[in-house]
Amino acid sequence: MRVRLLLPALLLLSASRPLAPRPDYAGLYRDGPRLEVDTRREGDSMRLLLRLPEAARLRGGRPLRVAGWPIFDAKAPLWEDSVPRRGWRARPDGEGLRLSFCLPAAQLTNGLVLQLQAGEASADAYQDAATTAWLRLTPEQLSRPFVLTDSAGQPLLRRYVQTGEAFGVESFGLYQPVRWKRYQVQPAAALPPMTDPRTQPAGPRVLPVLDSATVAPGQLLRFAQPGLYALKVGGNGGEAPRTVAVLVAPNQYPALTTAAELIEPLLYLTTSQERQRLTDAPDPKRAVDKFWLDAAHGNQAQGKQLIRSYYGRVTAANRLFAAHKAGWLTDRGLLYVVLGPPPSVRRLPSGEERWFYPEAGVGGSPVTFSFRPKPSTFAPDYYELVRRPEYELLWYAAVEQWRTPPTAPSAPTDRNR
Repeated sequence: MRVRLLLPALLLLSASRPLAPRPDYAGLYRDGPRLEVDTRREGDSMRLLLRLPEAARLRGGRPLRVAGWPIFDAKAPLWEDSVPRRGWRARPDGEGLRLSFCLPAAQLTNGLVLQLQAGEASADAYQDAATTAWLRLTPEQLSRPFVLTDSAGQPLLRRYVQTGEAFGVESFGLYQPVRWKRYQVQPAAALPPMTDPRTQPAGPRVLPVLDSATVAPGQLLRFAQPGLYALKVGGNGGEAPRTVAVLVAPNQYPALTTAAELIEPLLYLTTSQERQRLTDAPDPKRAVDKFWLDAAHGNQAQGKQLIRSYYGRVTAANRLFAAHKAGWLTDRGLLYVVLGPPPSVRRLPSGEERWFYPEAGVGGSPVTFSFRPKPSTFAPDYYELVRRPEYELLWYAAVEQWRTPPTAPSAPTDRNR
């Protein structure tokens, strides 16, 4: 059994400066290096497993800090403390650093918002995804005694893998068997924000199982078929089985590498007939390039910028919002790709997210989009857009800006990067 390293009792605060002075989380949706985190329950504590993109952020005595907030937009945390270096398990990871530490489980409750901060705090440090991670604790996280790992046994820190990629399940305590199922899913792209969901056919209540198998404890998994998989872990020593979903994605996900993968996200900008012509072209990749060159009125520099901007957003959405389907197919991915990273984000006590775009409305007016949490076993961090008919004009205007952008040397930009 592994040794558990527990933090001293965390300090209750009454007058210390809070770590997050403003409730705006837009910085966490900018594409770039990220502080990644996962959790595992270990007896009477919970281990947090982190990967810092740059080890230098904790050199020279810089602290690793943790705080517990009652809600995302609270004015002050319930508690905060520095994590003693003697309580770390750390090892280099390229230019980054992997480390883990434990918190007493008694200090953690369902709905508590954990903030992890690497390095010195500043007025806007909480918006830097490379140094800050936020985690709203759920019953699943508080009780799950295993993590997914890569082929080298390091925490995977994501819920997607590529086809053929080896990964494992590492349990605390006894090794646990893993039974997996692959489900038949036809992932649908998000509908435009003005669509009335009541007019759409309901999805299947039960997903058909295509195949399944049991894997011996400690054995690596590797799936050749893309799709949605559910891993049920547990059963030995009275450990209750728990389920975690994994998206197995083709090729080099989250990147796009094939002509088909480049054509699919054009669904948000084109008709089905246009996409079929691209697919049927003798050279589909060249046809995609011509689509963007035509949109740029023959301006090659602008056409290249359109390609970099659009597919850069698709790739970022794949990383940020992967769930039971590719990130660009989700509701948040839809807005992220077409409108860009949100300039301002609020997270409400209800769990709702609100994305604010100051100039995305008709005539450059401000507009707010609301996302309501819709968690499930397959997608515990899934959000559903609240669709409204008044979004119709601004949406068509946003699509038109991609289809016929102004004759300028750049595409629609991500102004908040």
